[in-house]
Amino acid sequence: MLIRHRRTVPFHICRSNWFSSSALLRASKRCLPSAVECTYHALPDHTIVILTNGPPWHINTMSKKLIIAEKPSVAADIARALGGFTKHDDYFESEDCVLSSAVGHLLELACPEEYEVKRGKWSFAHLPVIPPHFDLRPIEKTVSRLKLLTRLIKRKDVTGLVNACDAGREGELIFNYIAQHAKSGKPIQRLWLQSMTQQAIKEGFSKLRAGTEMKGLADAAVCRSESDWLVGINGTRAMTAFNSKTGGFHLTTVGRVQTPTLALIVEREQKIRKFKARPYWELEGHFACAAGTYTGKWFDESFAKNKTGQKAEQDEHQRAERLWDETRAKALQSKCAGHPGEVSEETKPSTQLSPLLFDLTSLQREANSRFGFSAKATLGLAQALYEKHKVLTYPRTDARALPEDYLPTVRATLVMLTGEGVGKGHDEAALARYSPFAHQILARQWVIPNKRIFNNAKISDHFAIIPTLQAPKHLSEPEQKLYDMVVKRFLAVFYPAAEYMISTRITRVEGEPFKTEGKVLVNPGWLAVYGREGQEGDEGNLVAVESKEMVQTDELILNATETRPPPRYSEATLLSAMEGAGKMVDDEELKAAMAGRGLGTPATRAQIIENLLGEQYLHRENRELQPTAKAFSLMTLLNGLGIRELTAPELTGDWEWKLARMERGEMSRDEFMKQIAAMTQHIVDRAKSYDSDTIPGDFGELSTPCPKCGGKIKETYKKFQCTACDFSLWKIVASRQFEASEIESLLTERKIGPITGFRNKMGRPFGAIIRLNADNSPEFDFGQGANGDDGNAEEVDFSGQEPLGVCPKCEARVFDRGMSFVCEKSVGPAKSCDFRSGKIILQQPVEEEQMKKLLATGRTDLLKGFISARTKRKFSAFLVRGTDGKVGFEFEKREPKPKSPPKPAKVVSEKPLPKTSKAKSGTSKKSG
Repeated sequence: MLIRHRRTVPFHICRSNWFSSSALLRASKRCLPSAVECTYHALPDHTIVILTNGPPWHINTMSKKLIIAEKPSVAADIARALGGFTKHDDYFESEDCVLSSAVGHLLELACPEEYEVKRGKWSFAHLPVIPPHFDLRPIEKTVSRLKLLTRLIKRKDVTGLVNACDAGREGELIFNYIAQHAKSGKPIQRLWLQSMTQQAIKEGFSKLRAGTEMKGLADAAVCRSESDWLVGINGTRAMTAFNSKTGGFHLTTVGRVQTPTLALIVEREQKIRKFKARPYWELEGHFACAAGTYTGKWFDESFAKNKTGQKAEQDEHQRAERLWDETRAKALQSKCAGHPGEVSEETKPSTQLSPLLFDLTSLQREANSRFGFSAKATLGLAQALYEKHKVLTYPRTDARALPEDYLPTVRATLVMLTGEGVGKGHDEAALARYSPFAHQILARQWVIPNKRIFNNAKISDHFAIIPTLQAPKHLSEPEQKLYDMVVKRFLAVFYPAAEYMISTRITRVEGEPFKTEGKVLVNPGWLAVYGREGQEGDEGNLVAVESKEMVQTDELILNATETRPPPRYSEATLLSAMEGAGKMVDDEELKAAMAGRGLGTPATRAQIIENLLGEQYLHRENRELQPTAKAFSLMTLLNGLGIRELTAPELTGDWEWKLARMERGEMSRDEFMKQIAAMTQHIVDRAKSYDSDTIPGDFGELSTPCPKCGGKIKETYKKFQCTACDFSLWKIVASRQFEASEIESLLTERKIGPITGFRNKMGRPFGAIIRLNADNSPEFDFGQGANGDDGNAEEVDFSGQEPLGVCPKCEARVFDRGMSFVCEKSVGPAKSCDFRSGKIILQQPVEEEQMKKLLATGRTDLLKGFISARTKRKFSAFLVRGTDGKVGFEFEKREPKPKSPPKPAKVVSEKPLPKTSKAKSGTSKKSG
């Protein structure tokens, strides 16, 4: 019988076979004093009994693993799922595990002390900074958490680590930096979670991956971090040094993803600024048949053929129904007026599949379009629904499919959505909305293998965002909106396609075709999940036309309109552009590398947009993102320096392709970092080789001579500079960049404006007049005296000025003065009238001609550039003169929408229905 020794040797071994039996014996001999011969037996209580030539030694094998999650909330979820934990301040402990967490990133890259630039880091003298290795620097606000984890890692009873940080490149980086900082050589295992439900956590711990399997991912994570540091730090310092050469400090940040994203927005804004509207006409026919009336648009039947055959001759504004020559349009109208039409009609079935499941980017796009949520807000809500409420799967995903073995889990989730077996306290109203659809999917057995939904090839680290088995409760209104979006998309994807009947009617009048299209929903399919929310297009039957019936042309309306510039990016459309940036790349390998990623990742795109806003490269106006003068200046600089790597998506494509190879073990860290160092050197060398006056660019020479010496004025990167003297004008004033034509006007007239687009130090927009003073220096003119009005000013002399009209209040004359149109009796010390109207009203400039119309007729033309101070939305209105002489708004009258024609009843008699009365409309439509 073995007798337990009263002492326990402090030797620890984990039960997961990290040590072999022989290794155990070798370690036992080191632990046992003077043991010569040694054998062991394992007891059921996890005690190893060591048999030596002396008394038996009993070694406790209950060593512990340290589990490190990315956030405290995740650690708490793991503790609840595994059970048996006791809370100790910021960590948990059980018999065989210690559990704690980071709080996001705890460490950041730092240049080694001997390579760090202490003084003059913003000058070219110390660039580039390419250290042979990087140090890690604790982030100040999370130092205490880092110290805790370091202490836990170094505990003697902790013999192994479990990386439970978020499954992906960034989670791998957070954990590896912590382990590196703690100088831990202990074995590592990886927890890979797709969902935060207790069942998913338990399953994850039963399938821990070996740390060695993650080496490629870890290397790629570190390389991405170090290369972003090198390009970001050196690029930012080089561009800042360049822009600060002429004095001051002008921080100019650049980044691998940030700057190409900005380039997309600037390019769009340049198209808007250069856009010139082109007039076009559309001919709309109103036709009467026995069963009622309908409309049709003339179209060019040859357009579709040209679209492919002569693509180069067309532009994005070409449409089959657009006429670009007014003379031709009127000729067609005259040709067809009053003539009967011959009708042909084709009806064919059409189907529409449900949208794919959400990934993060598509979720952010949809939430921005529907609710105006920013990308950052959507990510925060999705993260809360995942971590706090446990009702959604992992949100930072770029996949829109589910694993092929996920069918049982999907069925269980649908059962939860029916409300069956759900305890009290959950959102019964929400489940009641989903229950009928979940019941139908289960009853019809629509959850079947389908590569569109279940496809392992379409999944990388994570699968699509779907609801978990956890029923919702206590969700805030924004959280409920987002959860509802995800659940409806989840339900809809299992429904059959929506079925339509598409009718295309061609009415020929004097040989000229007019097209009418009808779309009838035959079977709603997945649209039933959305109700009317999912409908689109012009649903409804066309009025019936009998075979060989000739229709009467009641009226032909020629609608005149004009092309519109491309819209500014919203966060929704910018996210789409970032996601699809790979389409702009010509190289097929790089395009393939970016196909699944684009610019940035789903997890980082929201922060990239926020960074651009924070660095004053963008302003958010309502839902539009507008680039600032600083953004245009940066693009001019980078293009002039020839640093295309920072403005085009190819750099990201190249990196992602190489990092993907590294994850697969096909490329080494050293090889990748050598290439990054060479590119960094190139960026700095280009910036060093130019001065601001020598930057290449599309710069010209002004036709107006210098007001100081009569010399020639040339445009440079930063200024309009006289070549013969020191006269110059900055291109950017109060965050507004001046065009060459505006400077020409300023030099010729010695004033320009009022003009909009300026911003004060608080970032608020304002308008002003710019004048050249006696010293030929530009200055703002707001048209007011020192006290903000003209009440105490000297007498104003309007002699030599032409009056604009008669004051509506006192019938004196109205003149142009500064930023306003004023009554001559409203200025000076003896003012007796208070009529004045600003030249800029709600950011809409009011020209002299419009003020003359207002004074003469009581109303301006329709002005389309007003922006509401409250909602920040653009609107159109007339300025009108009130009975009290005040200027106010009058809005354009909108014609009421015509009611949809009733669905025709079944024809019982073959007699034609009586002809309805002819309805005429004289309103003009506007088309995009």
